[in-house]
Amino acid sequence: MIEVRPGGRRRIDRVLAPDYTEGVERLPLADVRALRDEAAQEETDLSYLRRLLHARIDIVRAEQERRISGGSAVVDQLATILSSNAVGPATGLGRYQTQEPSRAEAHRRHVEALVSDVDLSDVSALSDDKLGLALRVFISEEASVSTRRREVQAVVDRLNAEIAGRYQSGSASVDELLAAERGWPNNPGRSKE
Repeated sequence: MIEVRPGGRRRIDRVLAPDYTEGVERLPLADVRALRDEAAQEETDLSYLRRLLHARIDIVRAEQERRISGGSAVVDQLATILSSNAVGPATGLGRYQTQEPSRAEAHRRHVEALVSDVDLSDVSALSDDKLGLALRVFISEEASVSTRRREVQAVVDRLNAEIAGRYQSGSASVDELLAAERGWPNNPGRSKE
């Protein structure tokens, strides 16, 4: 379960704090962007964690299906199992991610620790009960991660709306953005010396 701790120091605690976007309309544009980028990084990490969970769910379900149908071993089907969601239509609120996950190894350890006595490296050796338990735990965790991801996406949307509103109203300009990215002073017409 992905918990949010009020007053916590983790990025998810900050991003989902009730006051994270409070007064955002009074902040300088650079600060709004920094908040948005932090929230977007959290969204990327949650999306990565969700994909890890989906892979485990798919592996467990494939083994359950193999036991019912008598098909080939899951290890022989692994490439197909893991790619089936990659080529299908997108579901949910997926977005193009420009960042890489910042805590990939920690997320992998988190998923592995969910069902500490279940080793998915040989799912055929697991009892039906352990396989069922693993599936329930992974599905529950995926639901929790998806809920948090939607909450973070709402924060990102709020910040993106603030940024877009400033461009629409003319209080921000693309020239200033480009100058800031290049490290130039706030005079977009001036060449860098």
